[in-house]
Amino acid sequence: MTPTLVRQHIPHAGATPRVDRSARARDWAEIQERMLVPLYEAVYERLEVDSGTRLLGLGCGAGLALLMAASRGASVTGVDCGARERLALARERLLPGTPGTRARAGTRIVDGSPRDAAPAPGAPAYNLLTAFEPIGAAAGDGAVLADRLADAKPLAEHGAAMVLTGWGPPERCSTSPVLGLARKLADPEDGAGGRHPARRDDLEETAQRCGLRPDGSGRVACPFGYADLDSAVRGMLSTGLFDAAIAATDREQADKELAEALHPHLRADGTVWMPNVFRYLIVRVP
Repeated sequence: MTPTLVRQHIPHAGATPRVDRSARARDWAEIQERMLVPLYEAVYERLEVDSGTRLLGLGCGAGLALLMAASRGASVTGVDCGARERLALARERLLPGTPGTRARAGTRIVDGSPRDAAPAPGAPAYNLLTAFEPIGAAAGDGAVLADRLADAKPLAEHGAAMVLTGWGPPERCSTSPVLGLARKLADPEDGAGGRHPARRDDLEETAQRCGLRPDGSGRVACPFGYADLDSAVRGMLSTGLFDAAIAATDREQADKELAEALHPHLRADGTVWMPNVFRYLIVRVP
């Protein structure tokens, strides 16, 4: 079966392709974000998230993980920076008065740094902080996470749990070669983008840099499953991990090579299936 290569016709400004960020955010919320639901569920189950949980979601994006915590009764705040379109979707899902949501009063969605999401004066500190954007997919993402944790740590009460997440070993993640294509297109001279493959101790090393002590970890299977090749291409593009590749080449080439990289995962019924394993590390705020 030969797949039909999907093209997204996006206007260009000069030589630099423009990204329709609203459409990209919608693809993330409708296609890609749900792939990590097993990870969210495993963490919430292990930490017994309930009505006593005061959660701050770092890099909350479109807010699905927050919505799942709110459905357990948790009080939730989400913060992200430079993700206006995704945050707009989070507000649609979570703010009180939005039809179909179960979020508690006091839910907040903040565009800014973790420090901008400090509890209101007199309000208790957070007792759970989550960073559900997995590291190990882009150069420097561990350092970005470390900075977020350092900013967020003062907002948590003593002994509060913080959850770090990352990609599992490349041999357990079918999506790893697809992500490798993004790095190769972005920098043909250094296809790894200066980045080592995900390692066993990446999360522990990040926690150590922030002065946080480990208190448990786990692995969760999160297969990436798509209805068809079109959805797979849109879902992968919605992660933002191919933006540099598109800028370095052009949209048509990036689409074509992404579809070809996904072809080995195309099944006879037209669906795309990529088994993956993700890690989470629980640390405690001193």
